[in-house]
Amino acid sequence: MLPEGLLVSAPGKVILHGEHAVVHGKVALAVALNLRTFLRLQPRSNGKVGLRLPNIGVQRTWDVARLQLLDTSFLEQGDVTEQVEKLKEVAGFPEDCADRERLAVLAFLYLFLSVCRKRSALPSLDVVVWSELPTGAGLGSSAAYSVCLAAALLTLCEEIPNPLKGGEAASRWTAEDLEVINKWAFQGERVIHGNPSGVDNAVSTWGGALRYQQGKISPLKRPPALKILLTNTKVPRSTKALVLGVRNRLLKFPEIVAPLLTSMDAISLACERVLGEMAAAPAPEHYLVLEELIDMNQHHLNALGVGHTSLDQLCQLTMARGLHSKLTGAGGGGCGITLLRPDLEGPEVEATKQALTDCGFDCWETSIGAPGVSIHSAASLDAPVRQALDGL
Repeated sequence: MLPEGLLVSAPGKVILHGEHAVVHGKVALAVALNLRTFLRLQPRSNGKVGLRLPNIGVQRTWDVARLQLLDTSFLEQGDVTEQVEKLKEVAGFPEDCADRERLAVLAFLYLFLSVCRKRSALPSLDVVVWSELPTGAGLGSSAAYSVCLAAALLTLCEEIPNPLKGGEAASRWTAEDLEVINKWAFQGERVIHGNPSGVDNAVSTWGGALRYQQGKISPLKRPPALKILLTNTKVPRSTKALVLGVRNRLLKFPEIVAPLLTSMDAISLACERVLGEMAAAPAPEHYLVLEELIDMNQHHLNALGVGHTSLDQLCQLTMARGLHSKLTGAGGGGCGITLLRPDLEGPEVEATKQALTDCGFDCWETSIGAPGVSIHSAASLDAPVRQALDGL
C-alpha cells in the first residue's frame, strides 16, 4: 500500500474529422483534448471507501468490511448488464439519484472491486475526481473518468508500477502498462455506456491523435499540439436521432449522400497526411491546408443534415475574424472547434472568445494532441485544480 496519495489526470477527446462518416465504415480522426479530468486517491485507515465527484454533486461512503464480505465472483462473468444489476445492490442508491450519478458510482465500484479484489484485504481510501470537461457534451468526460480510476487503482494495488520518480513534476506509464489501463478503462466505459466503441478511452489513455475505422484503432505519429477554441453552444441534441437522420438521408438519396461520405473519408485521410508532415517539420502552409479541410468538412456535415443555426453562428462569427470552425461530434448543436494559428495575437483570441461568450456559448482556449493519462506530484498542479480537489 502506498503511504502517500496519488494524483492522476487524463484528457478529453474531440473528433477532428470523420464524425457520422465513421458510422458508415469511413475513417475518423480523434484527438486528445487538453481539458483534463483530475483524480486524487488517498489511502485511509478508517475502514471506509469514499468517493466524491464535485462536478455532479456525488458524495458516497461504503464500509470496507461490508464490501469485503461480498461474493465478487459475478465480476468474472462476461455479461455487463448482470454485473451492473448486482452492483446496484451494492451501491444502495437513493430513489432520487440521477442516471449520470448512478453510472459514475457504478463504474467506480466496478473498477474498485475488480482491480482490488486480488488483494487479501480491500484497501480503505478516499477518491476525489474533478474535471475541466463539461459532462454530456460528447467530449469523452466519462472515458477520462474511467481512465483516471483505472490508472490510480492499478497503481495503488501494484498491478502496474508507479512511474513518478522523486523530484519529477509528472510522468507517464510504459506502453505495456498503458495497455492494461486502457483495457480496464474500457470495462468502466462498458458499465456507463453498455456498448462503447473504445475510441474515447483509447484517446484518453494514449493521448495525441488516433485513427478509427470499423473497430480498428491505431495511433498517429504525434503532431505538435494544435491550439484551438472549443465552443459549447449548449444546444441539447440526440446523437441517436442525428445518426438515424443521416442513415435515412443515405437511403433516400444514395447517389448524393454516398459520395459525400467518400469525400469526408478523403478529408480525414488528407488531414492524417498533413498531421504526419507536421510531426516531422511544422510549417505555416500546413495550417492553411488544415483550415481548408475544416471548412470543407463543415459544409459536408451541413449537407448531411447535422448542422444547426448555433453552429452556423459560431462558423460565421469566427470566419469574420479570419478563423475556421467546424462542429465536432454528433452536431445538431453541441460543440464546435476553431483552429488557432500560431501567429495569432492574444488580443485577437480574447476578442473572439468574448464574442462567442456574448452569444451565450461557453468557450475554452485549449489544445488538441494533448498527452494521455499522466501521474503528477502535488506541487506541479495548478492552484485552481488543487482547490477543486480540496473542495474549496
